[in-house]
Amino acid sequence: MRTVWRRRWWTTSDPRATDDPKAAIVPGFRARWVAPVLTLSAPTQFVPMTEPASRLSRRRFLQTTASAAAVPLFLPSHLFGRGAPSNALRIGCIGTGRQGTGDLRAVLNRGLEEAVNARIVAVCDLDRSRAVAARQYVVDTYSKKLPGAVPEVQTYRDYRELLARDDIDAVLIATPDHQHALCAVAAAKAKKAIYLQKPLTYSIAEGKALVAAVRANQVVLQVGSQQRSDAKFRQACELARNGRLGNLQRVRVHLPPDVGSGDSKQGPVPEGFDYDAWLGPVQPVPYATAGVHPRSAADGKPDFGRPGWLQIRRYCLGMITGWGSHMNDIAQWGHGGDADGGLAEIEATAEFPQRGLFDVHTKFSAKGRWPDGVELLQETGDPAGVRFEGENGWIFVQRGKIEASAKELLQEPLAADAVRLPVSDDHYRNWLLCARSGADPICPVEIGHRSNTICVITHIAMRLQKKLTWDAAAERFVGDDEANKMLDYEHREPWTL
Repeated sequence: MRTVWRRRWWTTSDPRATDDPKAAIVPGFRARWVAPVLTLSAPTQFVPMTEPASRLSRRRFLQTTASAAAVPLFLPSHLFGRGAPSNALRIGCIGTGRQGTGDLRAVLNRGLEEAVNARIVAVCDLDRSRAVAARQYVVDTYSKKLPGAVPEVQTYRDYRELLARDDIDAVLIATPDHQHALCAVAAAKAKKAIYLQKPLTYSIAEGKALVAAVRANQVVLQVGSQQRSDAKFRQACELARNGRLGNLQRVRVHLPPDVGSGDSKQGPVPEGFDYDAWLGPVQPVPYATAGVHPRSAADGKPDFGRPGWLQIRRYCLGMITGWGSHMNDIAQWGHGGDADGGLAEIEATAEFPQRGLFDVHTKFSAKGRWPDGVELLQETGDPAGVRFEGENGWIFVQRGKIEASAKELLQEPLAADAVRLPVSDDHYRNWLLCARSGADPICPVEIGHRSNTICVITHIAMRLQKKLTWDAAAERFVGDDEANKMLDYEHREPWTL
């Protein structure tokens, strides 16, 4: 017996309660409610993938996308009656490096909560040592906390093999930035709920493609902009949007700089690491340890220090997307229009010093403007955070702290009819519950794309060193072919969208 879920739409009068899967999570988005309909089918089984990646059928991943927007949303049968272990939400983790391991551990622990009931059943990484280490951690943790009920956990090298499993409901993606779009679009076409690390994508064109894929296939996507699940950031944004500062005049964003240099020394590709697949859509270059990720030369075990690719432009745009995707997301949230709006113009200057392999910007300064005239000023600064400034004072928020020009700005309660922003007290739990319900999480794909757009067009302005006019509706620069060519890059075959 299999339960097929048919989508219906509903709304609620309380848009703040987001950890309830039956809540209107994001104003302007419709939460999905689904009613069960029983049909006969064979039970789902755990079957390890053995087919070589080279033989995976393209049709296998694309056949389910035709006319997707016209059909109802279906959720797996085992999610109906979620309390039993056999009804657990089944998770695959793609990318188990520094950030991926942290995300994996968080999702594993949240999934043990009875109200969530999710289990990690697969891990995937192009570095075999990391995949093995991740699997061992999952198995060891479940052995301690679920004695006698440890799920089978498979390891994979190719994310497409993991996505081909019908018994996996959701995936956690924490790959290098230049791989985000490829993995996430494929996951959407495979009908998996997605948690995608920030920044959403490397380029604007990739972001547009991912938004389209998520909505066409009617899947849940949560962007890893976890500051939206932090009460202090929400408070600052609510105060700014409700006129506590009077007319909002400007928003200042401070980001930390990148430092150090990358050793360009080339060497053999480590055993068990698929470097060509790791390069994916970018043009190949010889392997250099500092250009990929830190490793322990002594014993070959995975090293989870900060990877070098974070400072190499072919893979990542640097701190403007690394931390900028967090802070500009809050700037957009506090200003408003974060799901469908953006800046009208941007100009920037930046330093790109010679640092060996590392070639992303270090110090920078940028000035942008929203269509309503409010300024966005971004610059290198410490501490990283967001400052909202208005005619009646300012509010500065950073991780773990919020302060204002006057205490009363933070202490006086908002009016009963004030604009209230959605509430989530845990970013991972919010995603897992929404993966079950089909509701949009607190940071869905459109919001992640619009926040990342600010970062990417700021980077383009840094590179061109000139003022640019941006059309947020068309998602193109106005009258500037040179800038528009930088909205995407040529992806190497076969890693194309």
